[in-house]
Amino acid sequence: MKWHNPDILLGLIALLPLLLITGLMLRRRIHLLKKMADDGLWPTMIPLLSPGRQRTKNFLRVLAFAFLIAALARPQWGFKWEEVKQHGLSIIVALDTSKSMLAQDIKPNRLQQAKWGVRDLVKELSGDRIGIVAFSGDAFLQCPATIDYAAFLMMLDDIYAGIVPIGGTDLFQALETSVESFKKSEETQSDKVIILISDGESTTGDPLALLPRLKEEGIHVFAIGVGTKEGDLIQTSEGFVKDSKGNVVKSSLDEKLLERLAFETGGFYVRSAPGDFGLERVYQQGIAQLQREDRETRMSKIWTERFQWFAGAALLILILESLIRPIKWRRHE
Repeated sequence: MKWHNPDILLGLIALLPLLLITGLMLRRRIHLLKKMADDGLWPTMIPLLSPGRQRTKNFLRVLAFAFLIAALARPQWGFKWEEVKQHGLSIIVALDTSKSMLAQDIKPNRLQQAKWGVRDLVKELSGDRIGIVAFSGDAFLQCPATIDYAAFLMMLDDIYAGIVPIGGTDLFQALETSVESFKKSEETQSDKVIILISDGESTTGDPLALLPRLKEEGIHVFAIGVGTKEGDLIQTSEGFVKDSKGNVVKSSLDEKLLERLAFETGGFYVRSAPGDFGLERVYQQGIAQLQREDRETRMSKIWTERFQWFAGAALLILILESLIRPIKWRRHE
């Protein structure tokens, strides 16, 4: 036997004080009646009073709640084996970690918003492999494509601005590292996707030189532009970023390069906005439509739901409770 939602069973603990409180309330009622009249006079003064029946009804109500909580926890016993075929894409998130991603034109800053957006994307995935490439003036594979989403999210949390020691923004290296990572995975028939998240300010490299290779290998690039056209200053723990002449640097969104990379590889470009980072649209309108590879089949254990028994027991107890009168029946002489 197993429980699908075992945490709900903690609600059973709350029933103990409930039973105690309601029991004390009944006891206090009896105590007040004793103050009004000696219990020897009760059969004459209040002949229909039945404390025992009231306690029984109270107990049955609490017992019915206990069975309902157990039903919500979805008890399961007995199972059967079913053959399940896995399907999935291979997705690489290329995330810009340059200092310009610390600009706060999108609160709290561009990089943090990007990480939150990727977290939301993972919630949409089911069987798709996902990995991450961190880049600035260089790039490296932070997490290979995997279906272990918990491990992926841990690696995502470890990313910070400056994790790549070389400054600048090299979109060429970001895309090349992403393309190379696909060779290490096992997918052959499924479409491959690169989600490029950047403010578009490429300072080195020519990412357009990779377009023939991306097209040849059937890799779709979906680009997310992070930031605003107006831009903002770049603030770090050491103060505002300045150029070689000592002038404060202002970073603004450059969309042209991101738009072309996405358009020419069969993807599309989305500009992020407060409250709508754009990855949900990328997944629903783009990634979800792509071809997924049929991977190996596996046997899955399917447990049989038994919550109906507990819900039925709760219903029967409530019916029984409703049939018990809180007072004695009056005898007709």
